[in-house]
Amino acid sequence: MKEYKYFVQRVGLVGITNILISLSSLIFIPIITKNFSVADYGIWAQVNTTIALIPNIANLGLPYTMVRFLSAEKDKNKIKESFYSMLAVVFASSLVISAIFIIFQNPIANALFNGNIMVLYIVAIISFFACMNLMIISFFRTFQQIKRYSLFLILQSYIGVMLSAYLVLAGQSIETVILGLLAGYLIVFMMMIILIGTYLGFGIPRFKNLKEELNFAIPTIPSNVSSWVVDSSDKYVIGIFLGSAAVGYYSPSYALGSILLMFLSPFALLLPAILPKYFEKGDLDKVDTFLKYSMKYFLIITIPGAIGLSLLSKPLLMVITTTEIAMNGYMITPFVCLGALFMGIYGITNNILILEKKTKILGKIWILVGFLNIIFNIIAVPFLGIIGAAIVTLICYVIAFIITMTYSKKYLKLPFDKSMLKIVFASLIMGIFLYFTNPIGIIDILIIVLISMAIYFIVLFLIKGIGKEELGFFKEMISES
Repeated sequence: MKEYKYFVQRVGLVGITNILISLSSLIFIPIITKNFSVADYGIWAQVNTTIALIPNIANLGLPYTMVRFLSAEKDKNKIKESFYSMLAVVFASSLVISAIFIIFQNPIANALFNGNIMVLYIVAIISFFACMNLMIISFFRTFQQIKRYSLFLILQSYIGVMLSAYLVLAGQSIETVILGLLAGYLIVFMMMIILIGTYLGFGIPRFKNLKEELNFAIPTIPSNVSSWVVDSSDKYVIGIFLGSAAVGYYSPSYALGSILLMFLSPFALLLPAILPKYFEKGDLDKVDTFLKYSMKYFLIITIPGAIGLSLLSKPLLMVITTTEIAMNGYMITPFVCLGALFMGIYGITNNILILEKKTKILGKIWILVGFLNIIFNIIAVPFLGIIGAAIVTLICYVIAFIITMTYSKKYLKLPFDKSMLKIVFASLIMGIFLYFTNPIGIIDILIIVLISMAIYFIVLFLIKGIGKEELGFFKEMISES
């Protein structure tokens, strides 16, 4: 039981970190949307979408490979050799991709940033540091230094957002505002490299184990890129067919629904570092217990969250954006919320295939889904507009979910139990209450949310969706933390 308590404590820490990061993004939305045009906000959204894409390509799957291969390693010399070898590869690939941005600057700027070449230059530099930071920060994840991992994520987010917010309120241009993001990445990069250098010392890469590491890593690239394609390429398609203003309508609603994915992040971060040691020892009961607890805790939060965000989408967007954006985009949120639920279930269950080293299966799944996403978006967006993009995203997440479940159950028991039906029932009761409310303004919304949460947890407790086991588990965990 002690392992589970420690696991949940770390899940809580990473969960709080992701909540803070998500809040920083939400806090910035009203600042930029109320001070810039919808088209300029669309450029900002495309910048963040691009920065999210590049590391998925340039890192070659090596951050996760480090977690899988080094999490149980105790020899500092072996750790140093593998870490600096992988970092050198990422350094080279990041430079190549940044150079491609510069070489093809005009078509890329015209397609993504309304022809703004200066924005493209800044994005190329940010992308380089985003790749390096993802690789470096994975070192702390690998060796379960979760406090440092969380601290650097928060610093990277908040330094960038605070500087960007200051520049917006100071009346600076969109190009200058984007420099605030660059500052966040650069400062955190210097802090992390100094800290790791002090711990490991600096070494010359010798690439001794790189072949084996790349054999594991390369098949994950299609999965990473295709996952991004499903999650974010819709903004590219919308920008190309409908313009930056349509991206501006779409992005806040999409961001609101995507909040649910922040509750997946702790499990996606910790499970790959924890499960291998039990799996390699043949302790499949422990593996099953970790997966089952993870799935239940994720769904306890996200199923009612999906219903609540869907029903409160319009009033929430009225608060954090403008009336124009809210009225044009609020219908996006329900589709994104449902898609996030399926993505979260996939993100926990796919650990079964990763433990079995079946990363090629995941790669094939996401190549298929990514291809379908692009094709469906090209068909749907011109006819259905931004709603079409949201529907396509949901369909693709459902496809990935179904295929992953089909393969995973061949190897291990799927992490579901009957309590999940009780979570759905309690969430629907809460949703009926929300449906008949019409909150206006932040105070009304907060009151309604608190009442809804109370209804949900009372119903869930009465129908024994949360039992004495969970309550005792959390009580004992908190008392010892």
